[in-house]
Amino acid sequence: MRILIIKTSSLGDVIHCLPVIADIKKQYSSALIDWVVEESFAEIPAMHAAINQVIKVAIRRWRKSLFTQKTWQEFNAFKEQLQSQQYDIVIDAQGLLKSALLSYLSNSQNKCGYDKKSAREGLASCFYQHKFNISYQQHAVLRNRTLAALSLGFTPPISMPDYGIQAASKLEASISLRHPFIIALHGTSRNSKLWLTEHWLSLVNQLAAQNIQLVLPWASEAEHQRALLIASKSDNAVVLPKLSIRALANIISQSVAAVGVDTGLSHLAAALNKHVVAIYTDTDPALTGVVAGKLACVNLGGKNLQPSPIEVLAQLNAFGVFTNV
Repeated sequence: MRILIIKTSSLGDVIHCLPVIADIKKQYSSALIDWVVEESFAEIPAMHAAINQVIKVAIRRWRKSLFTQKTWQEFNAFKEQLQSQQYDIVIDAQGLLKSALLSYLSNSQNKCGYDKKSAREGLASCFYQHKFNISYQQHAVLRNRTLAALSLGFTPPISMPDYGIQAASKLEASISLRHPFIIALHGTSRNSKLWLTEHWLSLVNQLAAQNIQLVLPWASEAEHQRALLIASKSDNAVVLPKLSIRALANIISQSVAAVGVDTGLSHLAAALNKHVVAIYTDTDPALTGVVAGKLACVNLGGKNLQPSPIEVLAQLNAFGVFTNV
């Protein structure tokens, strides 16, 4: 059986879809599973050994130069790659018009997705042969697993999710970190999701007493400046160079735990089977919070809340982080 998963973005959404691979393989061990994903997130499914082929799409980039020859050459190459396989089942786990159109391009008579009431964009359901009503008022991981199960005719699993990805154990030669360390995932898409800088400063000082270093990655210039500010106030914090998702995954896998805001990297840490304290200040973690893999994770806060450093430290202690170092 050849199966195509369409989940193009964003980082957290792609990670939330990973458990469907293990679910499918438990039912159909010989299935060949391909995945369509935005090029900027392609490193995530590429870390899953059970995925046969990662097919990159570049809708975000193509939109910026829609009428250039290069864009249409790349689009035609993508289309050719997509249509080179005859898929038995296509599952659009994105539920958007753009992802539904990608499913439409595939060579399959069994395109599956959310129905009009369940899809994020109801018009997307017009492009599926098989449509399923799956409540939007539940966590994204559960929605994805349920959609895959119903599309393939098995009972939706209730087991803990198996994300199935594995990072390399070796860090880049240019990076030297003092062990043990906690990874601080402080950057996010909106300022309303940020944890106060003074809370990070309090945390790094408290971790110094436990001889645990705080490691600060960054992607944007604003995140870089915040990381530098935190590190300037404490010799117990180190700022990483700008890294790819795969390189950062390698570092996360070496940490004793992660503390992160509402960002895809917090979900990545959970998928890599790390303890995660996820901090929510502007969204409901019941719908998009971190879901643990093999190790316990916790979601603190919620809309218009600012969890305290004391709460974060208490959760790290409950995980046994301080007693195991």
